[in-house]
Amino acid sequence: MQSELAFSADDLALTRFTVSPMWEVVTSFRLLTAGTAHLVHRTWLEQVRPRVTAAGLDRGRLARLITPSGYIPDFLTPPAEEPAPALAAELAAIRATPADRIQADLDVLGRNGRSAPDTRLGELCEEIQAYWEIALAPYWAKIRALLDADVFHRARQVAERGTGHLFNELHSTLSWDDNTLRLVRRQCVISRESAGPGLLLVPSAFAQHVYTWSRPPESPQLAYPARGTGTLWEHRPVARAEAIAAVLGRSRTLLLTELAAPASTTDLARRTGISAAGVSQHLTALRDAGMVSAHRAGRSVLYARTAIAESVLGTTA
Repeated sequence: MQSELAFSADDLALTRFTVSPMWEVVTSFRLLTAGTAHLVHRTWLEQVRPRVTAAGLDRGRLARLITPSGYIPDFLTPPAEEPAPALAAELAAIRATPADRIQADLDVLGRNGRSAPDTRLGELCEEIQAYWEIALAPYWAKIRALLDADVFHRARQVAERGTGHLFNELHSTLSWDDNTLRLVRRQCVISRESAGPGLLLVPSAFAQHVYTWSRPPESPQLAYPARGTGTLWEHRPVARAEAIAAVLGRSRTLLLTELAAPASTTDLARRTGISAAGVSQHLTALRDAGMVSAHRAGRSVLYARTAIAESVLGTTA
């Protein structure tokens, strides 16, 4: 099966990129609930899966909407109005989805042999927020850096070699010829006649293949695997550790180094030998400086490095 999306000059002018938290929610949740090992995301899965299970999110509303394969309801990934919307903005768009659109998506689920789940939007959005805090927010600095780097690379491709080169390099199932983007092996056929103008391109750290979204009159969306995902969970050595310690102090530098993966105060105390009270005091100072973020996971609070800390430590190069 093959889809063909024709482009006019106006369509090309309306083609743009966005970094979408909700696309990361749906693709990561699908990967997580598949229940299989994954070479690239094994570290993330091992850390996150027990938290999601403990919170009951693997058997809630989201799990009934996003199964390991098949159709993902379109209303979960509303088109972004800006290059990098916050999750709160996307959740607001989900809450504002008209009832008839939700029903249309549920009808598609029904045609795929899945019973219609309870989709009270307020409670669904609360569940999405809980999943975000547990599974994605503590890692967002790393994920966002990867996605931003992908967008920068693609934009440079367009500037240097044109749109055709961009689409031909985006994914093996995509090709560009005669002002037409062709998508092979697609379960859902998409064409310009069934889609709005332009195209919204969405890189994803967790997508395993190309996803398409079409709901006229909005521009269609194409979510694709971001480049460089294979290095996402690598623990890079901290550059200039001694120099950084001279500024921040050895204990705070050590804690930042240990936060290559999100951790609780208890975990950090056990691994570093610093007292729990001392760890808490240092983390408060680092959080006030914008270098650490805190995220509740059940009864625990996970601390994570922010983009500022990643930049200072030289781990995002």
